[in-house]
Amino acid sequence: MTEEKKILPACPVETTLALIGDKWKILILRDLMPGTKRFGELRKSIGSVTQKVLTAQLRTMEQCGLLTRKVYAEVPPRVEYTLTETGYSLKPILDSMEDWGEQYQLQNK
Repeated sequence: MTEEKKILPACPVETTLALIGDKWKILILRDLMPGTKRFGELRKSIGSVTQKVLTAQLRTMEQCGLLTRKVYAEVPPRVEYTLTETGYSLKPILDSMEDWGEQYQLQNK
């Protein structure tokens, strides 16, 4: 069985946007930077995201190798999400976005 390689855009910026260019993905990354979180913790910290959308975003991010999902054999089931090395490598981008957002907020008060 061979694994198909995804065809990535030629532009590196477009590749990055394809991986994290969604509002919810950025917030998921932000909330997982400090460490592992359970599904319910993520849903509360992100706010108005629906369970269906959050689940879909987490699955996509797992498929792209940005995070891992660990399911515990408990009742009720416990599921935890943790960033991979690739996910953590996005920290400088998130830090830059935060810095830029703070400057913008200060200039537009």
